[in-house]
Amino acid sequence: MRKCRKQVKTALVGLMMAPAAAVAQQSPPPETPAPDTPPTEQKPAEPSIAPATLQPVTVTSTRPSDDFAPPPSSLGRVGGDVRDIPQSITIINKALMQSQGATSLTSAIRNVPGVTIGAAEGGQIGNNINLNGFSARTDLYVDGMRDPGQYYRDTFNLEQIEVLMGPSSMLFGRGSTGGVINQVLKKPSLKKATELSASVTTNGLVRGTADVNQPIGDDQAFRMNMMFQDGSASTRNQTEVLDFGLAPSYKFGIGKPTEITLYALLQHNHDHADYGFPPLNGFPVNVGRNNAYGFSNDRTDQDIVMLGATVEHKFSKDLSLRNQTQFNYVNTNAVETAPQSVGTVSANGTYTATPSSGFPLSNLFVRQQSHDRNIFDFTVNNQTELMAKFDTGPIGHTLLAGIDLGYESYYNQNYARNGTCFGNPLQTANATTGYVSCTSLVNPSGGDSPGSAPSIPTNLATSQAWAFGGYFNDTVQVIPEVKLVGGLRYDIYYAQVGNTINALNTPGNTTLSYAAQTTNFLSVRGGVLYEPTREQTYYVSYSTSFNPSLEQLTSTTGVSQPLPPEQNEAYEAGVKYELLKGNLSLNGALFQITKYNARSSNADNTFTAAGTIVVKGARAGIAGRLSEEWQVFGGYTYLDARITNGVAAGTQGMVPLNTPRDSATIWTTYTIAQTYEIGGGATYLGQRYANNNDSVYVPEFTRFDATVAYRQPTYDIRLNVFNLTNTMYFDQLIASDGGRAVPGSGLMAMLTYTLRM
Repeated sequence: MRKCRKQVKTALVGLMMAPAAAVAQQSPPPETPAPDTPPTEQKPAEPSIAPATLQPVTVTSTRPSDDFAPPPSSLGRVGGDVRDIPQSITIINKALMQSQGATSLTSAIRNVPGVTIGAAEGGQIGNNINLNGFSARTDLYVDGMRDPGQYYRDTFNLEQIEVLMGPSSMLFGRGSTGGVINQVLKKPSLKKATELSASVTTNGLVRGTADVNQPIGDDQAFRMNMMFQDGSASTRNQTEVLDFGLAPSYKFGIGKPTEITLYALLQHNHDHADYGFPPLNGFPVNVGRNNAYGFSNDRTDQDIVMLGATVEHKFSKDLSLRNQTQFNYVNTNAVETAPQSVGTVSANGTYTATPSSGFPLSNLFVRQQSHDRNIFDFTVNNQTELMAKFDTGPIGHTLLAGIDLGYESYYNQNYARNGTCFGNPLQTANATTGYVSCTSLVNPSGGDSPGSAPSIPTNLATSQAWAFGGYFNDTVQVIPEVKLVGGLRYDIYYAQVGNTINALNTPGNTTLSYAAQTTNFLSVRGGVLYEPTREQTYYVSYSTSFNPSLEQLTSTTGVSQPLPPEQNEAYEAGVKYELLKGNLSLNGALFQITKYNARSSNADNTFTAAGTIVVKGARAGIAGRLSEEWQVFGGYTYLDARITNGVAAGTQGMVPLNTPRDSATIWTTYTIAQTYEIGGGATYLGQRYANNNDSVYVPEFTRFDATVAYRQPTYDIRLNVFNLTNTMYFDQLIASDGGRAVPGSGLMAMLTYTLRM
C-alpha cells in the first residue's frame, strides 16, 4: 500500500483496512481524498500516533520469482491461463533452466516426458525433436512465429519454453502432429537489471552470458543478451563447440495503449556434430562410450540472423490488435562424417558391409560417409491477430481472429568425398555415395579427412513456398463453471522443389527433378472445460492438423506428383489442479493421436500415402512449491504407439522409431536458511527402437543429476553434476544408416557464478 500522508483520521481508517488487504493480497483501495483544508492548516499527528501510518505495511507475493510453477502462456491465441487451455501444456521457465544448468533447447526440453531427441542426419541438421512419437522438425516457434531453420538453439535469450501437446494446426498452421515447441524471448522492461554469469565444466567447456536491461525514460527500455562458449560439449570425443550470440531488443510505449517491440538474434556456431554409433546385431555397437567415427577437421558452421517487430494496440481492456513480422536467415555449412555401416575388409582391401556378425569386434571396420552440404534457409512471416471480449446476453465470449502470411526458401548444395579403404576405392569415380574411408570399429583412427578424397558437388536442391492461413477461435462462457472452445482455420500452402541430380527425371531414379503442390486444408479445434472451482479444471478436446508432403521443402518420393498431405487428429481428456493457494500445479490427461496418409516406403524406394500410425497415451505432471523452501517439477508419459498400416516394408504392427513406452522426469530443490540450496533429479527413458522395422533396439536408462548452490541477494554460486552414476545410455536416435544412436555424456560437472546488479 502507498504511504498515507493525510490526517490522523485517514491513517486510522487505512490501518484498519490493511490486515484484510494483506490477507487477500489484492491491490490497495484508493487513497481517501484529502479534506479541502489547505495543507498548511493541517494539524501534525501526535508522536504517539505516528506509528499508525501505513508505511510499515508491505504486501508481497507468496511466490518467489525463481519458482518452478508454470507462468501464464505467452501466446494469446493459446490462452494466457493454462487452466483455460483444453490441451496438455508444459512450461519450462528460466528458474528451472538455471537450476538444472540447461544451456541448450535440447537439454531444457528433456524435462518434458514424451519428448525424444533425434541425432544429426545427412539431409537435416540442428534440433531434431520428436513429440509423442512424431517428428517436430518443423514445429519449432519463436514468440509464436515459425522457426524452421536448421541450427542448434541456445537458451541464453529465452525466458521460458512452452510445449503444447497434440495436433494444433488450427492455432499454428501446418504441422504440429505431436505438438508445438514455442521459445519465448526475453523482453525489455522498466526495471533496471543486469545479470552476468560465468561457467566452467570438468570437460573443458567455458561459457559466459550477460543480460542487461536498461530503461530509457518513462515508457522505453533496451535489453541486450549475450553468450559465448568454447570447449567440449560432453565427455565424448569430437563434440567441440565455439559459439557466440547477441540478442538486442528495444521496446517503447510500455504501459501505453500502443507498445512496439523490436528484437534480433545474431548467432554463430562452430560445432562438431555427433553422429554416434552404427548398429550391429540389432544393437548400437558395443564399444567405448567416447568412440567417434568422424575426422578432427569435421565442422558445422552456422550463421543465424533473426529480425522481428511486434506492434500491440489496446483499443480498450476488451479489444486489442497485434501484428508481428519476423525474418529468419540461417546458413549451415557442414563438413561432417558419419559411421555409415559396420563390415569386414578382405585381404585386398574390399569392404563388405554386414548388419550382423559373429567376428570379434577387433576384426570389424566402420565405413565412413561424408555428410557435406551448404544450406541456406530464408523465411519471412507476418501475423495479425484481433482479440475481443464481449457478451451476447448472459453468455461471454473471448474471440480470436487472425491471418498468417509466410514465405520460405531453401537452398542445399550437397557435396561428396569419395575415398578408399586401405587403398581400394569404396565406390566408382563418379558416384555420389560419399564413402570417404574406413577405420577400426574398436580403435577409430581420427585425424583429418584424407587428402585423397576431395569434396565434389553433387545434388543441388532448391525450393520455395508461400503460405496463407485465416482462423478464428471463440471461448464461450456458458455459465461460470463451463466454457466451450471452438475454432476453425483454413490454410493454403503452395510449395515447389527442384533437384539437379535427376534433371531428366529418368526412370528408376527416386529423386524428383521438379515438383509443385498446392495444399488446402481446414483445421478444427473444439473443447469443453468444466471449472467447478478456481482450483480445478476438467476438459475434453478434439483437434486436427496436416503435414503437406513438401512441408520440409524437400522431396525424394520418386513419383511424378507429390503425395497428398498427412492428416492427423487427436482426442484428449484431462484434469488440471492448483493446490496450496496456487503454488502447486498438478495435471493429467488421456489422449489418442492418429496419423492418416503416413508416407509409406515401397520396394523400389518410392513412396505412397498408405500408412497409419496410432499413439494412445497418458501423461501426468507436477510443478511448483510444496513449501516455501521445497520446489518440484516432474512428469510421466505413457505411449502405446503402433504402425497399424505399414509406412515401410516390414513395419506393420511395429513401434515407431524413437518412441519409448514409458518416460519420466523429476527435479526438486530445497533451500536452507534462504541461502543454501540442494537438489537433484532423475530422467528415465524406456526401451526405444532406432528404426521403424524395430530391428535396432536401444535399452532403457535412468540418469541422475544433482545441484548445490550458495545464494545471496546479489550473486549465486552453483554446482551442477550431470550423470552422477556415469550411466552408459543412448541419448539421440536417427533412422539413417539402419538406425544410428548417439551415446550420452559421462559424468560431468559445471560450476557457475552468477552476479546480479
